[in-house]
Amino acid sequence: MAFDSTYQTEDESLKELLMEMTQYPFDPTPKTEIIARINTAQNQMAAHHIDALFLTHKPDIYYFSGTAQDCYLYIEKDHDPILFVKRYLPRVQQETALKNIEPIDSIKDIPKLIEHHFKKHPGTCGLAFDVVPVKDFHFYKNLFKNTRFVDGSPVIEACRQIKSPWEIDQMKKAALVSKQTFDFMAENITPGISEMEFCGMFEAYSRTLGHSGKLLTRHYRLEGFPFHLMSGKNGGIPGALDSPLCGTGTSNAYPYGAGPKLIKENEPILIDFGTVIDGYHMDESRMFVIGKLPDRAEDASKASIEILYALLDKMRPGVPMDEIFETAVTIAKKLSFGDQFLGLPGLKSKFIGHGIGLELVENPILAKGKKTLLKPGMVFAIEPKFIFKNKFAAGIESVIHITENGSDFLSMTENKIFSYHRKWQ
Repeated sequence: MAFDSTYQTEDESLKELLMEMTQYPFDPTPKTEIIARINTAQNQMAAHHIDALFLTHKPDIYYFSGTAQDCYLYIEKDHDPILFVKRYLPRVQQETALKNIEPIDSIKDIPKLIEHHFKKHPGTCGLAFDVVPVKDFHFYKNLFKNTRFVDGSPVIEACRQIKSPWEIDQMKKAALVSKQTFDFMAENITPGISEMEFCGMFEAYSRTLGHSGKLLTRHYRLEGFPFHLMSGKNGGIPGALDSPLCGTGTSNAYPYGAGPKLIKENEPILIDFGTVIDGYHMDESRMFVIGKLPDRAEDASKASIEILYALLDKMRPGVPMDEIFETAVTIAKKLSFGDQFLGLPGLKSKFIGHGIGLELVENPILAKGKKTLLKPGMVFAIEPKFIFKNKFAAGIESVIHITENGSDFLSMTENKIFSYHRKWQ
């Protein structure tokens, strides 16, 4: 991969972090991070009356161990965790700060090794019910015959939803790569190219900066993809996504995101791009136009930016999440865009933002009716967007970090409409 060392950023430490990404072996997650996460998990397990956690989902294993090799992680409430490794042991030893590592030939070896370490199996054990398949659940029940499995997802979520300063630094790396990619889009967008072809261009560029390519989402019916470009009337076509905007996709089998339509001058173009660097995601949308936006599209685009900044001012510790949603809806109505905000009538999304980190979409969700309070360390992708049926889409998406006293942008891409004028003639 390549890093543009001439790229300008006020935070020189970000340049250093990005430069480090070009070298293998990669820097491990600091031991202090792993210890703090395990301690938080154990405290949450005690609060939820869970004796142990058995983690099988890769992002969860990576979060608590620092490795995403073929492993299973077992955490007891009152003991050090054990990482059970199928493959590849030398890389696990290089990557993790955990001291108890057990190589296994089969997952069936795990129960006897737990009994060897702790003399017994746990009475209650948490599984991530939100991601563990039913078939696997029954398999685990058969392995641990005297253990009652319960939902460990609330414990995992309570840990992961609060980002540490180290994690914020990782997300800043993703934000810088996202900004560089949006700058590349601005320099290379041209009329006559198809939506999908242009997505291929800027995705390929972003991969040279370290973008891992695969966007992770937690729900099995939700797909993460970086080719979400909607130009002109394609922005006004609703579809399968639980989102205000969908796009045509490339076929009936993949009916969302960019498609074969050619990009034209003087039409609204919304590009929603997900970046993942060192496991951490960034999710941003910006409006583009080659020439001049139609007045209605320009007004809607400016309205989305106005809503974004209003929510930034509103988001602080102690504020209920549904107040953020209702604030956005109220402003959209005052600006005369209530009918188009967050989807067509009857198809409106019931959230204005989502958690983001090791997965593109994480809990918590800033949703209608959700009374959960904002806390320092939470990070959200905020996406005020409008759809004008069969005409166009307009909107913006930026990532906001809840601080001790308020909130600030993690996104580095400028919150503006990217407008360009016939420089290709």
